[in-house]
Amino acid sequence: MARANDEAAALLLELADLLSITGGDAFKVRAYEKAARSIAGHPEDVSELSLAGLKKIPTVGEAIARKVQDYTSTGTIRQVEELRAQIPAGVRALTEIPTLGPKKALALYEEIGVSSVDELAEAIERGRLRGVKGFGPRTEDNLRHGIELLRQAGGRVLVDVAADLADEVVAAVSAAPGVLRCRYAGSLRRGRETIGDVDVLAAARDAGPVMAAFTALPFVTEVIAAGEKKTSVRTSRGLQVDLRVVPPEAWGAALQYFTGSKAHNVRTREIAVRAGLRLSEYGVFDVESGELVVSETEEEVYARIGLPWIHPALREDAGEIEAALEGELPRLVTVEDVRGDLHSHTDLTDGTASLAEMVAAAKDRGLEYYAVTDHAPDLFMQRMTDAKILAQREEIRKLDARTEGLTILQGAELNIGPEGGVDWDADFLAGFDLCVASVHSQFRQDSAEMTRRFVRACENPYVHVIGHPTTRSIGRRNPVDADWDEVFRAAARTGTALEIDCFPDRLDLPADLVRRAKRFGVVFSVDTDAHSIRDHRNIRFGIAVAQRGWLTPDDVINTWPLDRLRTFLAGKPDRVR
Repeated sequence: MARANDEAAALLLELADLLSITGGDAFKVRAYEKAARSIAGHPEDVSELSLAGLKKIPTVGEAIARKVQDYTSTGTIRQVEELRAQIPAGVRALTEIPTLGPKKALALYEEIGVSSVDELAEAIERGRLRGVKGFGPRTEDNLRHGIELLRQAGGRVLVDVAADLADEVVAAVSAAPGVLRCRYAGSLRRGRETIGDVDVLAAARDAGPVMAAFTALPFVTEVIAAGEKKTSVRTSRGLQVDLRVVPPEAWGAALQYFTGSKAHNVRTREIAVRAGLRLSEYGVFDVESGELVVSETEEEVYARIGLPWIHPALREDAGEIEAALEGELPRLVTVEDVRGDLHSHTDLTDGTASLAEMVAAAKDRGLEYYAVTDHAPDLFMQRMTDAKILAQREEIRKLDARTEGLTILQGAELNIGPEGGVDWDADFLAGFDLCVASVHSQFRQDSAEMTRRFVRACENPYVHVIGHPTTRSIGRRNPVDADWDEVFRAAARTGTALEIDCFPDRLDLPADLVRRAKRFGVVFSVDTDAHSIRDHRNIRFGIAVAQRGWLTPDDVINTWPLDRLRTFLAGKPDRVR
């Protein structure tokens, strides 16, 4: 089942949306949004907390705590149910369109009767919005773009949603009678950024008890198809899950086949045919005799057709077959290689946990070093000041002195201005251990302007990492427009690392640009950008992007020993002179 924290947070976010639509107090809307983030990131189960325990969660006051208690006792929040009854479902669906706020969605419904995404698209094309106050030609263009983004997402979900569900399914199926092996396959195993459905594979002699246990899972809402080899269900998470049960001796061939991708499988089957073999989900067979040759492990399957085992993240027919044949497959970076995290936030700005709590979470991960990089003052909403950041610096020094086995670094996430400048002058920036610099505004600059903006940031002697470079928000905001080759040249020339931000709705740089940047000699930092304790777990999603970008540990600066990292950071001014 979904975590109580996640469900409570989702209800509070929905309450914020519903209040926005009905013209509720903006302060309350923001309070619900902040509380939702805190609850989602809180390590304790809210269903087990008293009212006093709930009030100890940052940004959760008594009124919100009572709403959470309402959820834990009834499964919902009464105010949410009341507002749902007042607002047509179609209006709420319209608010899913990027760039369309709740008040404008309600105005469209009230003035021209638009109550669905398709109706809005048709109304735009027929020019029906032109008589509605506040909907000019530019707004129409933005809405077209937003509808396109929403439709591109289709029925796909972010990787963390799919991974959480897949982990639960695998754990439950693994405990079913007779199951010898179980794991997820498909695009999730290959580390893709969005997932259409979850593929799970199990090995067992008798499929009956396995399928029965699967269909009885509490989050299964409908059995789409049930069979001896494959059963498909819909879940309350909005995802379809397909379970296939295979004999133990066919495990390797089935795992290879159902991991995909389709293009990769076509190539491996072609190689098998040229060797007088037939490769399928059941194994590798001799074409002449029809006899099974191998099938039990993926390594055996690949070896029999003349290839080394290929990491799932590379299986996209993007050069991995050729690299395998030449013996040039990279040793991909793994979560276990990560020694540090160079981008995170505390409750000094927009994080939900204290400095001590975030440091403890980093220590629990087994990290050797950890950078706190709260927002700089040009992001006005975070209300950073020189005095606050200097006070934090002293607090970090004291905490570092009494924390064994973990070095705490103080950094800052700077804002890259429209001309490429950043917060604070050189003398002040020199006091930080490292600086991440990110674009947080004016995303619509043209390619030339945005490229200059990034290049100038790279050329700043005190900018060590460009954070979430394309600024994309998957399904909500497209990447900025830039000449990425020029940006990569600047990053390589100045020794500025490019970040792979692990947040599931960012995963930025994307894998295709990671691989492209690597060819220019760029180095990377894979960071959680954690705003809560729970966000630390997102490291696996960023590492999956790094793997799909063919990165090795040597390409990723936060896998380096601390002394090597410090040398790299200290050498930045010399590299830009």
